[in-house]
Amino acid sequence: MRSVIRKIKNSDKVGYLMSLPYFVSFSLFVAFPLIFSFILIFHKWNIITPMKWVGMSNFQRLFQDVLFFKALINTLIFLSIHIPLQIIIAIILAVFLNQKLKFRGFFRAVFFMPVIVSGVVITILWFNLYGFDTGLFNLILTEFGVEKIPWINDPDIAMPSIAIMATWKNVGLYIVLFLVGLQNIPNYLYEAADIDGASAIQKFIHITIPGLNSTIVLVVILSTIGGFSLFIEPFVMTSGGPMSSTLSAMLYIYNQAFYFGHMGYAATLGFFFAFIVLIVVLIQKKLVEKK
Repeated sequence: MRSVIRKIKNSDKVGYLMSLPYFVSFSLFVAFPLIFSFILIFHKWNIITPMKWVGMSNFQRLFQDVLFFKALINTLIFLSIHIPLQIIIAIILAVFLNQKLKFRGFFRAVFFMPVIVSGVVITILWFNLYGFDTGLFNLILTEFGVEKIPWINDPDIAMPSIAIMATWKNVGLYIVLFLVGLQNIPNYLYEAADIDGASAIQKFIHITIPGLNSTIVLVVILSTIGGFSLFIEPFVMTSGGPMSSTLSAMLYIYNQAFYFGHMGYAATLGFFFAFIVLIVVLIQKKLVEKK
């Protein structure tokens, strides 16, 4: 009996020891920053001088901040373009890559490649493609007699241009998710539809799309979280311009924290945007699942 108790105690010690690295990393990189950020909400701090208690003044400033609402609207514009475009392209390419094709593995790898490439590298590449005078896109347009387009210099199309670039970079990940979803749809549904004489479009609408419903919900949620985390693209390409038309939520938080030293206000923005993400995701989940 005693030997059994000793074994249990020793196994507990081993378990605690094995879980210690995770506990330490979680405490240092998740729990502590989260608690410290929550404390910052009620303080004014610029890293150099001591913290000063300001109560709810950071929230008062937030609701009077024009740039906060501008960043929020810009992010919602980005999402309204990025999410539908990404879902449509990803589903079409996933259906194509799910067929029996030569070099299918190669094409899957090619589409996934931008996902693993550095975001800075991708952004610099597209910055040159969007160049007004020497960019490839405008050079092609001029060859066909079309006027050059100020892709990232016009406030009206700068954010849509970034949304197109972000779709190109991230679509490979969602192709993989939709491929998994397609392979989970039973083949007998398509066989029954063939017997009934259903066309390819009818099978796509009535079998493929409903079968991918849970995957679509996942893609919408991940895309929304990613959209509110948009930072590298506007930071490298436009610095939030022109006229703050590409100022994203994350870029605004970064500017307040590291350009202006408003750590308390930046923490307030971070928590408030996180709350908005939660609300938007819950609404999207309800709507998509209902449809």
